[in-house]
Amino acid sequence: MDKLRAFLNGRDENTDNRNILQAANEASTLGWGTRVKGFVACMVIGLVCSVLGVCCLFIPKIGLILFIVFYTFGNICCLFSTMFLMGPMKQLKRMCDKTRAFATTVMITCLVLTLCASFWWKIFALSLLFVILQALAFTWYGLSYIPFARDAILKFFSMACTMCMK
Repeated sequence: MDKLRAFLNGRDENTDNRNILQAANEASTLGWGTRVKGFVACMVIGLVCSVLGVCCLFIPKIGLILFIVFYTFGNICCLFSTMFLMGPMKQLKRMCDKTRAFATTVMITCLVLTLCASFWWKIFALSLLFVILQALAFTWYGLSYIPFARDAILKFFSMACTMCMK
């Protein structure tokens, strides 16, 4: 039965010639249902952490630190959630495409700088600035997956700027 299945899938009849990496890759791949469940779980965790961070913002003294941690962790979880759908290597390759490389670099830099500004440098105004830049970079990165979305946004803002100048 395995030989018939291999033949119908277009694989060679002799499966003994596979190397160890190919066998490990085939054994470790997730099914589509598991990928969707992992995506949904990671996305929900990310969204809950982001909302929880906003709710913690109003706690005196430690609210700002909790907001920064939860919001940044939520963005990281949302970013990792897409790796379940595409697979980690394909996602990393797509993140480094020439259309997304700048947005990816800015987004990851803002994630790191947000945590550095709040825990290492302890400059909370700077960490809030990095949170804002993080949100903008994450949005710009997300828009890169929608065809012509970034072009439409740029055109909208250029038209708005020309109307304000008149």
